[in-house]
Amino acid sequence: MAQLAFKSHERNSPDDRIDWRKVAYLVHLSRALDEMEEKRLVPEKKVLYQFSARGHDMAQILLGMQLTGLHDATCGYYRSRPLLLSLGVDPADALGSAMGRAGGYSDGRDIGVVFNYPNHAGASALPMCGGVGAQYTPTAGWAQAMKYYATTLGREEYARDIGVVLGGDGSVASNGFWAALTAATTQALPMLFYIEDNGFGISVPSTAQTPGGNIAANLASWKNLAIFDGDGCNPAEAARLVQDAVSFVRDERKPALLRLTVPRLEGHSFQDTQTYKSEETVKREWERDPLPRLKDFLVPAVMTMREWDACESEARDIAENARAQAENRPVAAPSSVTRHVFFDGDMQTMGGQHPSGYEPPATTDVPETSGPRINMVTAIRRTLEHEMTINERVVMFGEDIGPKGGVHAVTLGMQEKFGSERVFDTSLSEEGIIGRAVGMALAGLVPIPEIQFRKYAEPATEQLNDCGTIRWRTNNRFAAPIVVRMPGGFFKCGDPWHSQTNEVAFVHQPGWKVAVPSNAEDAVGLLRTSIRGNDPVIFFEHRAMLDHAWARRPYPGDDFALPFGKAKLTRTGSAITIVTWGAMVQRCEEAAEGISADILDLRTLMPWDQEAVLASVAKTHRCLIVHEDLEAAGFGAEIAAIIADKAFTDLDAPVSRLTMPDIPSPHNPVLLDWAVPSSERIAKRIAEILEF
Repeated sequence: MAQLAFKSHERNSPDDRIDWRKVAYLVHLSRALDEMEEKRLVPEKKVLYQFSARGHDMAQILLGMQLTGLHDATCGYYRSRPLLLSLGVDPADALGSAMGRAGGYSDGRDIGVVFNYPNHAGASALPMCGGVGAQYTPTAGWAQAMKYYATTLGREEYARDIGVVLGGDGSVASNGFWAALTAATTQALPMLFYIEDNGFGISVPSTAQTPGGNIAANLASWKNLAIFDGDGCNPAEAARLVQDAVSFVRDERKPALLRLTVPRLEGHSFQDTQTYKSEETVKREWERDPLPRLKDFLVPAVMTMREWDACESEARDIAENARAQAENRPVAAPSSVTRHVFFDGDMQTMGGQHPSGYEPPATTDVPETSGPRINMVTAIRRTLEHEMTINERVVMFGEDIGPKGGVHAVTLGMQEKFGSERVFDTSLSEEGIIGRAVGMALAGLVPIPEIQFRKYAEPATEQLNDCGTIRWRTNNRFAAPIVVRMPGGFFKCGDPWHSQTNEVAFVHQPGWKVAVPSNAEDAVGLLRTSIRGNDPVIFFEHRAMLDHAWARRPYPGDDFALPFGKAKLTRTGSAITIVTWGAMVQRCEEAAEGISADILDLRTLMPWDQEAVLASVAKTHRCLIVHEDLEAAGFGAEIAAIIADKAFTDLDAPVSRLTMPDIPSPHNPVLLDWAVPSSERIAKRIAEILEF
């Protein structure tokens, strides 16, 4: 554990490498904004969520002033406004966002304390999340991107840039903290973990988060992690520790953890009365207030009392002017809230490869038909290899995708071909896989993480949700286009752990595109579009079709790409419309032998081709929807609802759905065959509909 070695004359001597006047001004400004919200804006119901930073402010500002790298980035949480002020965020944006007004961090879409700050002229603040601990793994991804740019691509301008994450003592119990810590220390990432320990997670003491309440002490023996620990209320000590920790990460290109103890001088939020704290506890906290300590430290060593008072007065004037500007901002037009769910033509400020001028190569939707038929595994691998060959920003990672080549062999040989910096194994943490991918994408890379089986995505649910909403909740300031490869569905047998589909869950998470190819040709076209696109994509690889003879097609070419939201009419007819996707396409084609049927392979579920379905139903007047997922709230229900709403008068029979029953996938092949829609059951249902 790093220890301070102050000499007696140094203990109260301000470090002249720090602009202490700026520190004093920013602390005063932070206090003025907090006070204004608490005494005026919250009681007037102009601010609905308020989280005071009193007590945390000085140390955050000292840290923010050390983030001088052009590509430095930090990610905090709801008590991180002082840090944002130190990075140069306009106080009017800070207050306007807290008031939910137009402009600012989100145009009124997100809570005003959930910050983001894309900054091409200096350190950026990555999009924060409302969930405690969600900030850690994206910051690890940013740090890994800095390492990748500097060492793998030889970009010297990234050689000293770092990622810095802020969290409270409660966050050290979170999945994200441990996932990021493992990634940073096993991969030697230039990442600083700053834990501002106020002793409470709302009302829960820090001793419930980590034994003894001191995460720095508990991590003292953690390999490959430098530890810095001290008092965040002592200006000299806090400044020295912050400088030492940042310098270590910047110079050594290794991770460090900085823990500073600070008091939370107000409740967790405005509504929190802190009745769980004793009077003695509250008194001790106020005795540690860093503001009077900063005053004693700077007056008269750096500034006179008159200058201190003038600094405070200036900060209050700036805060009042910011309030006036914020209150003059309008509320965004309500109809605007449906914009920026997906890329709609207006480029985001930061995130993905497109803001830096990326122009995808020309493509065609006409496949080459010569050459041998290949299975989906080979088709996907060949597409990945081509895109990695032509684009150095593309990286792939996940569990067992390196030397093993993936449990489904899709990435076989790719690490040998492209190197372990571009194709690499990860720790067993889906939170870490997806969170890191988000951070890499925010830094301009094109990550293709693999989730080994569909159900394994569940530990990453928070990161998946947060990734999908980044563009919307930052009002197009940020986006994180990643392509998540995800095998799933039944195979030769089933089970509740490896054989689920549940694609509809991703359709219901705003911001995600969802591809569900049924064959090798479509897999190539949709994967290429996903990698070159500007939105996050769930790319579903059905296990039963990866080596299925029916799914084999000639490789359609390196220029072949398919648009999302365009179904494929695999068979035409006039008696019935069959809507399906994935592994059910082959079974529907088999079931419809000898029947005049339109068979529509949707190919993508978000977006999906409503126009093609409605046009077919208008022609055939009957519709059967077949999917492997469960019936209750499955995606077939959405399709049926659209048909009922927009094509009811075209129907000569009720819309019918054939799905698995509402059970997990059974393991025994006999039970599985009974549960999954078979060609025979599909044919029987078609006959019933035609007889209606």
